Amino acid sequence: MRLLLANVAVFFLQQGNAEMAYIYGALKPGYVLRQPWTLVSYMFLHGSLGHIFFNMLSLWVFGPPLEARLGGRRFVTLYFISGLAGAILSLLTSPAAVIGASGAVFGVMLGFAWFWPRQQLMLWGIVGVEARWLIAILTALSLFQARSGDGIAHFAHLGGFIGAWLYLRWVAGRSAAAQKAWRDKLAPRVSGGGPAMERWKAINPDALHPVNREEYDRVMAKLAATGEPSLLPGEREFLDRFSQVH
Repeated sequence: MRLLLANVAVFFLQQGNAEMAYIYGALKPGYVLRQPWTLVSYMFLHGSLGHIFFNMLSLWVFGPPLEARLGGRRFVTLYFISGLAGAILSLLTSPAAVIGASGAVFGVMLGFAWFWPRQQLMLWGIVGVEARWLIAILTALSLFQARSGDGIAHFAHLGGFIGAWLYLRWVAGRSAAAQKAWRDKLAPRVSGGGPAMERWKAINPDALHPVNREEYDRVMAKLAATGEPSLLPGEREFLDRFSQVH
C-alpha cells in the first residue's frame, strides 16, 4: 500500500512540472552515471493516467498475497530488485529513456505466479487464465514486441521477470539451508556407541504411553538390526525427546 500511495503521490507531483520530473527522474542511457538515482526514481514516474492506473491495479491485485507470503521486507526487496533489473536490461538493450513501475510490477506478478502457478485469473473479467500461463504470455509478447518501436519498455518488463526469478531462487535456497540447519540442530550428533546411544537405551519403556512404547520398541529393534546410521531424522528425534538429555 505504501508503494502504491508513493507512486500515486509522485504522479500528481509530476503534473506540476512534467519536464523537470523527466529531466531529473527518468532513466536515460548516457546519463545514468551522472544521475545514478534515476535507477530508482524512474520507477515512480509515469507517462499517463492509463500508464499508472494499470501498473497500480496490477500491484493492488498481486501485491497483497505475495507480501503476506514473503513478508514485508522481502516483498519490498523483490519489488526494487525487479525494478533495478528492468532498468539494467533496458539500458543494455535500448537507447530510449524509461519511466514507469512496470519492471517492478512485472516482478510482483512473477512472484505471485511462483507461489500460485495454477491460480485462475480473469483477464478483463471474461477470459480465465492460470497465473503461470499469464507470465508465459506476457514474456512472449514482450519478446515479440521488443523491437517494434511502440514506445513501451518491453525489455524493462523482461528484466523485472528476471530480477524477481533470481531473487526468489535465492530466497528459496536460503530457506532450504535454514531448514536443513534447523533439522541438523535438532538431530543428535552421534555415532555407533556414542552418548546418544546410551541415552536412548536408558529410556524406561514402562514409563511411556503405550503408543510411544510401541514406537520405541519398533525403533530400538530397527537400531539393533541395522545400526544407528539407518535411523531416519524423525526416529532420532523421537528417541532424543524421551532421553534424559536434550
